[in-house]
Amino acid sequence: MKIQTKFIIIVAKVINSPAMGGLEQNDLSAKGGTLQLLDFVAEFSSARQDRVFNNIYMTRNFTCPYCNRPTTITDPNYFEHFVVIKIKESNMGDVGLKIIAITCPNIDCNKLFLKVDLSEAVHEYADVYGVGEILENWRLLPESEARTLPDYIPEAIRKDYYEACRIRDLSSKASATLARRCLQGMIRNYWAIKRERLQDEINDLEDKVDLDTWTSINAVRSVGNIGAHMERDINIIVDVEPGEAQLLIGLIEQLIDDWYVVRENRRKRTEELKNLVFSKEKQKNVSTEND
Repeated sequence: MKIQTKFIIIVAKVINSPAMGGLEQNDLSAKGGTLQLLDFVAEFSSARQDRVFNNIYMTRNFTCPYCNRPTTITDPNYFEHFVVIKIKESNMGDVGLKIIAITCPNIDCNKLFLKVDLSEAVHEYADVYGVGEILENWRLLPESEARTLPDYIPEAIRKDYYEACRIRDLSSKASATLARRCLQGMIRNYWAIKRERLQDEINDLEDKVDLDTWTSINAVRSVGNIGAHMERDINIIVDVEPGEAQLLIGLIEQLIDDWYVVRENRRKRTEELKNLVFSKEKQKNVSTEND
């Protein structure tokens, strides 16, 4: 079926829906039926049509926040619905809730992603409203943008990382402080450097990592200190924005990859090579015995 024909059918259903008040078949015939429908379709701009088609046929790129696998989401795994809040006008004007739900198609995951946006409700025609500017948004499942860390990362580090992600938007200063503590835990665990002050530990780390990494690590310490230590002048208030806290969290994720994940992958490769050598030696011995 051609797209134009499908679109006409969709519009016909809208016209005859309770939201449009409904139109009797006789009314359609009396007013030219098909011509009236085509006139109605003509009122839709190409952009409006594109939006309708995209909502129906679109595939979406998605990286699952649970299993971290990039994938393509199609309609069976995607739900989107906009509900207008029909209440006496508030100071926010006409608003509605847009619900988005995605299930991960990875059979080993299949977990639910759920978010809600509070948006302006833009009147389009009759009782139909479109989605306007997003005013607030809430990520319900999972509750933060934290990556799922593997079990070989020490539990204390994982807990600090998850909490830093969870409170990033609620208290960016506290999130930065947790990122700082997470960093200190990683330096002590991975590099076996333990001093009384984080600054001293970072100084000892300088000749073990590249300059860019060391500079970034020092930045995490500096920004994290804003939440960890009060200024001498209590009237001086230094805020940390959510985007700034996310930069620190992003560095923690990078260091986890560069240190722990790389080490674990190296360990696995070494183990596989050992098993390969053992297997070949075993085959060689069996062959020798048979001779």
